Amino acid sequence: MTESNNAELTCDAFLDGHVKAWQPRVGYRAATDPVFLAASIPARAGQSVLELGCGVGVASLCLNARVPGLALTGVEVQADYAALAQRNAAENKAPLSVTHADLRALPPGMRNQRFDHVMANPPYYAAHGPAAQDAGRDRALREDTPLADWLDIGLRRVRDGGYLTFIHLTERLPDLLAGLQGRASATVLPLAARAHRPAQRVIVQARKGARSPFKLLPPMIIHQGDHHPGDSDHFTQTVRAIMRDLGALDLTAMARG
Repeated sequence: MTESNNAELTCDAFLDGHVKAWQPRVGYRAATDPVFLAASIPARAGQSVLELGCGVGVASLCLNARVPGLALTGVEVQADYAALAQRNAAENKAPLSVTHADLRALPPGMRNQRFDHVMANPPYYAAHGPAAQDAGRDRALREDTPLADWLDIGLRRVRDGGYLTFIHLTERLPDLLAGLQGRASATVLPLAARAHRPAQRVIVQARKGARSPFKLLPPMIIHQGDHHPGDSDHFTQTVRAIMRDLGALDLTAMARG
């Protein structure tokens, strides 16, 4: 990428600098959601992971920083974001292979693959409503492919006994659970910005083919206190361990109590 193109980008640090990723200065920009998503994947070295809608690759790169030795694959529909994901993989020395494709039209070779884990941070907002000024941001945030298709494609790509993990808006939880009904057992972790506030995000993790009862975990609180203390992040101890120390979100252990 040329220097002039670099001027349109920022190189941002995640996981206290363990991951550095180029992303558009204007457009969709990864923040905490892909970091939380990556922390929740119960992957082990030697396993395979597919990220649907990988953007510039932040979730896959964060997972690689925590669990070396994975075979990582990303799919991204926007060509410029896919190119940045591949660049970020190279600069972070991560074994991430990125394919520019619509998830509804995966390459034949990928359609024949099964992965130990599939993860996704799908677009949050409905197809109708005012568009974002930046086309890339609009495509990343506005639901073009129905959420039911994301779930169906993810379940088809994950092996029996493997895990499908999504992060999404709390209001979409009924849709997420409906798409998993009869196909996987689900555990849900709500994410609340502060104590005593409603959870605005959920992590939904499903094991394909399992028949365990549905589990709703206590919410994970992201920030301490009841207001934002200026420039300080003020994360809770659990979140700080994720953000600074490559900590994991072990939903299975949480479910056991």
